[in-house]
Order: sequence, then C-alpha cells, then structure tokens
Amino acid sequence: MRVLVSSTFSFTICFAVWMIFAVLGIPIKTQLGLSETEFGLLAATPVLSGSLIRVPLGIWTDRYGGRIVFFLLMMATVVPVWLLAYATEYWQFLVLGLFVGLAGGSFSVGTPYVARWFVRDRQGLAMGVFGAGNSGSAITKFVAPVLIAAAGGAWVIVPKVYAVSMLITAILFWVFSASDPSHKVKGSVSMSQQMAMLKDPRVLRYCQYYSVVFGGYVALALWMTQYYIGEYGFSLELAALLAACFSLPGGVLRALGGWISDRYGAYHTTWWVMWVCWVAFFLLSYPETRLTIMGTDGPMDFTVRLGPLFFTFLLFVVGIATAIGKASVFKFISDEFPQNIGAVSGIVGLAGGLGGFILPILFGALLDLTGVRSSAFMLLYGTVCVSLISMHYSFKRNGLKAAAPAAVSV
Repeated sequence: MRVLVSSTFSFTICFAVWMIFAVLGIPIKTQLGLSETEFGLLAATPVLSGSLIRVPLGIWTDRYGGRIVFFLLMMATVVPVWLLAYATEYWQFLVLGLFVGLAGGSFSVGTPYVARWFVRDRQGLAMGVFGAGNSGSAITKFVAPVLIAAAGGAWVIVPKVYAVSMLITAILFWVFSASDPSHKVKGSVSMSQQMAMLKDPRVLRYCQYYSVVFGGYVALALWMTQYYIGEYGFSLELAALLAACFSLPGGVLRALGGWISDRYGAYHTTWWVMWVCWVAFFLLSYPETRLTIMGTDGPMDFTVRLGPLFFTFLLFVVGIATAIGKASVFKFISDEFPQNIGAVSGIVGLAGGLGGFILPILFGALLDLTGVRSSAFMLLYGTVCVSLISMHYSFKRNGLKAAAPAAVSV
C-alpha cells in the first residue's frame, strides 16, 4: 500500500505537469498570436515525447525496477519545466515542451511497478488506483488559473511552482517507496523484441482501444478549456473549472474501472465503454444549427444548440467512460501478458499517447479549415465507430471465450 500511495501521488503530479499547456497554452497563444493549429501543436508537443519514451521506460522498469526509473524520470523534468518561465519564442516552447513531456512516460513505469506488488486478482484494481493519477489534469485546471490570477495575470508563475512541486514529489517518492529485486524480469526483452510484439494481434487491438480511451481523454483534456472560451465566451477561470468536470472523473474513477474489470472482465467492460462514448460523441458533434421551416402562417425559425450545462454533462459522462476504459484495457494486458506487463504496457501506452498527440493538432486543423468547433467531436465519433466495428469482428469468433473469465469472476 505504501508503494501504491506514493506512486499514485507521484503520477498525479507528473500528469499535472504533462498537461501544463492545457491552461498555460492559452495566454501563450494570445501572447504569440498563434493559430488554432499552432496552439494544437504546442499543447500536444509534451504528449509526443511522453509517448515515445514509454517504450524504453517499460523495458527499463522490467530490467532495473520501477523505483529508480520513476525517481530519475521525475528529476529529469525539473529543469525543463522551470525554463518554460523564460521562453519567449514559439520554437523555444516546443523544444522545452518535448522535455517537459518526459513526465508523461511515468505511466509506463508506475503501471508494472505497482502491479507486481499485488496478486493477479487485485492487479486490475491496483492499476486502476494508480491510473487515477490522470486526475492531475484536473489539478492543472484548478491550480494554474488561480496561480495566474494571484500573480496578476503573469503566467510565468505556473512553471516555477510546478518545477518546485516536481522536485519535492521526487524526493518524497524516494523516501516512501520501496523496491523488490524479485520483481525485476531476468533477461528482459530488448527494444527489437518488444517492437516484435506488434505482430501479436492482441497487442494491436489493445493499442487501438487505448488510442481512443486514453488518446481521446488526453486530447480533450488539452482542448476543452479553449473550447469553452471560444464556444461560450467564458473566462479562463470558469472555462478551466468546467473543463475539469471532464478531467477529474476521467482520472479519479479509473480505480472504479479496475474494480469493474476485475469483476466482469476486460472484454465486456471495454465493449460498453465504447458504446457510451459513441452515443455521447454523436450528440457532442452536432454544431449549432438554425432551421427555417415554411409553415402555413409563414416561415418558422428554430435553433438547435448544446447549452453549456448539457454540454458539460455529456463531457462528464465521457470522462467516466474513458476512466473505466483506460483501466479495462490494461486489465487485458495483466491477464494475457503477466511476465511482460512493462513491455506491452509501454507499446500500448505509446499508441494511446500518440493518439493524444495527433488529435489536438487535428482538432486545430479542422477548426481552421471548417470554422466548426464541434468538428473535434466529429473526429472522435469517427474513431469510436472504427473501434466498435473492429472490436466486433475481432472477438466475433472467440467472444464467448473472452467472456469466460468474467463469468468465473462473478
């Protein structure tokens, strides 16, 4: 439990740092006069490096142990985060963003590190509790606007506070965590052997699912504050607060997803998560529409629009669904790859992270191209459609076999 608590707290801070541009990017966008596409690239840059580093981090965790890898990873991000306060050019933010993004790789360290301290029947819950550190995204939305307001609108206070917080967190983690030499995997797979796992159709399926539930979560966590400002004209503080209604359940309830996956099986859980997202994204995709109908007494005008209250409710539902889905995908991994959790989770985490990198850029490009803000949800709706079709046919022949563990666990 000491390992689980210290790891979850550390991952929460790492995720808050990883999502720093979700709020910080907005005043930077105004300061530099960035387009929507340029803003999307800025927000997504840390996600790219945090995704690419997950593969080697998964290998190193199997080989050297999670405690030392996690500690060194956090220490490596302190200086880049601090230097953000002194950046003035767009390219400087992009370069520093790549180094700040290393914090996002902490997931591929903590997942196998935590899982190996628990028996198999409790690994889903343990990984779900650890994954609740995704709520760091909501912390950024709560804390960063307050810091900016307290500093009289000076955004440079945020990276300085975050850098100090990361340093303190790394020290606390080292003090309260532990290591077990028996958890190291002897003869851990090499990089080439790990990438060869992509030939396994199961790994490819899990990459696809995770690119939706995690990639979509990260992309929306980065995009929603700006969406509220642009669509409804809210202030930065209010927009960030409402965006947290998506980020917070999307992180905290991951533990619930782990428990549900342990009880009902990863297959059934993931299947229903995809359907909930499908319905919610369909409704969120509908742009403001004005209709004119010719009636017997002349033209009648109607306006169809999602109000901020219903919009936020739908986001809240999506946040819950993605939280459960993120845990259920990793339950697949712990069930089918118990000896290579770090290696496989590194690949799957890479796929999810790349989804979180590409989607914000596409959100911005679509907005610049079409001028329709809800085009972001149209894109997500399409990705869920593809995933549902793929999941249906992938498990069509062995659906009963996939469901069998659920029947036993119930």
